[in-house]
This record gives sequence, structure tokens and C-alpha cells, in this order.
Amino acid sequence: QVDLVESGGGSVQSGGSLRLSCAASGFTFSSDCMGWFRQAQGKEREGIATSSFGTISYADSVKGRFTIARDNAKKTLYLQMHSLKPEDTAMYYCATTRDARWWCPLDTPPYTVWGQGTQVTVSS
Repeated sequence: QVDLVESGGGSVQSGGSLRLSCAASGFTFSSDCMGWFRQAQGKEREGIATSSFGTISYADSVKGRFTIARDNAKKTLYLQMHSLKPEDTAMYYCATTRDARWWCPLDTPPYTVWGQGTQVTVSS
């Protein structure tokens, strides 16, 4: 069974840091596209960081503040977040396309498996 389980969310003050984790199971992981997405209340889900076997991509809104990383041995995807802002408040999801790509898009359609999400709240 393919599964993604996020953890590490919480409440922090503006300027703080958090590290999210996504534990994967039931698929290859090491070569598959993985991504972090977020959805704020009343807004569409947006891609913020993706990792393939060859490249990493970031949305402009998080570039320089967030870092995506993967531990293939542990089948875990991470998102290290620094300099958090109130506008980063959202439900954060990890997802996979279940296939290997040189470049993983920030768009949601290719991602077929999603975790349940972890809430991040940043107060000013």
C-alpha cells in the first residue's frame, strides 16, 4: 500500500523555523518525483518545493527560506523552513508522482498520491 505521512507542523512566531517530515512507504521513493505543497484557507493548493533524482525546484515565495531534502535510505522527505512569515500559514502536504523524472513540476496534476497534511501556523 502506497502511503505518505507528514509530521512536524506546529505553531511558531514570525521569523521562526520548522522542519516537516514525510515518511513514504509502498513505492520506490529514491527515484520518484516528490514534492511539498501547501494550501491556505480559501486558497488553491500550491507547489512550493519539488525533488527529483536530478533537480530541485522552489516556488519564488519560499526560495532562500525553505530547503527540500530527501533521505532515500529512510524513505523520508523533509522540508526545512526558516524565516517563517504569517503568509506561510497553511496545511502542508507531501506528494509523489509515482514515477521517475529529471525535473518535477510544481503543478499539482502529475502528483497522484498525497499525504494527509500537517498544519503550520505562523503568528506575527
